[in-house]
Order: sequence, then structure tokens, then C-alpha cells
Amino acid sequence: MSVYAGHSRDAMRAAWREAWQRHEQRLPLEPLQAQMLDVIALHPEYHALLQGAALEAEGTDAAANPFLHLGLHLALREQLGTNRPAGINAVLQRLLQRGASLHDAEHRMIGVLSEALWQAQRSGRAPDERVYLEALQRL
Repeated sequence: MSVYAGHSRDAMRAAWREAWQRHEQRLPLEPLQAQMLDVIALHPEYHALLQGAALEAEGTDAAANPFLHLGLHLALREQLGTNRPAGINAVLQRLLQRGASLHDAEHRMIGVLSEALWQAQRSGRAPDERVYLEALQRL
């Protein structure tokens, strides 16, 4: 199962809803669905919204678009899992050592990620990993 490249906005949203529905129905999850569920579990404010097709969040602001917010968590976790950009795990560890919860640390980091993605989209270029990592290191 893939929820990334080549999928429409509606297909991506359906994938999030399907992961939640499979959890609710106690059905087996594919590995990616299990990762999605881990992120959904951190956000009880979205649970009711994921149960129906009524949510039509718009925009590019993660605070206003639950699907974007959830997707940024998943993207950050992928970066942490591969330590790319190199050094991103050290940023997370520093935030945790300073007393941030894992969820709060992720929120701080996805704020930087969303800014880096916005800047890349605005400039029509790929995100600059060096600039992104430097911004993370300032957290």
C-alpha cells in the first residue's frame, strides 16, 4: 500500500480513514497502516473526523488540515527512521533531553518541515536538506 506519489488527495485521505476503520473493526493492518495508526492515536481530536467522509480540510496549513498534519508526522518519522538528513536524530534526542515529550518534539520538528516544504514549493525547487537541518538544529 502506498499513500504517496501518484495518489490524489482523496485517495490519500481515504488511506488514513481506512487505517482508522480497520483499527476500529479490529482487522489486520498492513505495515504502513500500522504506522499511520500510531500517528492517528496521538491525535484523538481527529478520531471522529476519520470515521466519516464529512471532513474536507483544505489548505496548506498543518494546523488547519488534519490530513496534512498527520502526513507530516509520518514524513518526519520516515526521516528519523533513515536519519536523513544526517543529524536529524540528534535534534530529536536533544529536544527529548530538554524535557519535550516525543509528541511535542515531533510537533516542533514538523513545524520546521512544513516551512521547508512550503519554501521549496514556493521556489519550485527540491527542499534543501542543509538548510532544513540547520533550521531543525535551532530548535
